[in-house]
Amino acid sequence: MADIAFDEQVDITDKVCPLTFVKAKVTLDELDDGQILAIRMNDGEPVQNVPRSIKDEGHQILKLEDNGDGTYTLYVKKVGD
Repeated sequence: MADIAFDEQVDITDKVCPLTFVKAKVTLDELDDGQILAIRMNDGEPVQNVPRSIKDEGHQILKLEDNGDGTYTLYVKKVGD
């Protein structure tokens, strides 16, 4: 794991697009502004689409980390609604 401290985490490796973004967004919506969410996702479509969709929502992408096992962890800082 990265050296980024996070407030909440969600594993969406068992979801397929567009449910990957929906599950990540629901979890992000439950956080307070400034909190950090770690999202574990599979390589491929989720890595291409989830960060872009979250950024389009106005949140800050901190880091996308390759876990070395076919999954990635995306660190997102929630920005005000």
